[in-house]
Amino acid sequence: MANKKSEKTLVELESKAIDFREQRDWEQFHNPKNIAGSIAIEASELLEVFQWAEGKDSKKLAKKRLQEVKDEMADVLVYLVTLAHDLNIDLIEAAIEKIEKNDKKYPVEKAKGKSTKYTELKQ
Repeated sequence: MANKKSEKTLVELESKAIDFREQRDWEQFHNPKNIAGSIAIEASELLEVFQWAEGKDSKKLAKKRLQEVKDEMADVLVYLVTLAHDLNIDLIEAAIEKIEKNDKKYPVEKAKGKSTKYTELKQ
C-alpha cells in the first residue's frame, strides 16, 4: 500500500462508483465483457506511461509523471470495483485467497529471489 493509508474503504469506493454510474444511466453499457475490456484498456494506458523506459528508470519516471500514473491506476481500480459489485465478488476476500494460492505455488524456499514461473521451479 502507499505510504499513507486512505481512511476510505472499498465499500465507500464501490458506493461512489455505482452512484456515478447510476446518475449517468451507464449500467446499460456495463456488462462483464465491456468492463473487463475497459480494465484491460486502462491497464494498457498505465503501461504506456512507462513505454520505452528501462526497468531501473521506471520508478523515476513514475515520480515524474505521478498524476498520470495515479489517474490510470484509479481508472483500473474503479472498473475493477464496479465489476466486482456487478458479479457480487468480495475483492478483498478474492485477493487474500489468491495470495494463499500463490503461497502454495511459490514456496519461499524455492522462489525467493527468483522470477521463475511456478511451473519451472525445481521440485
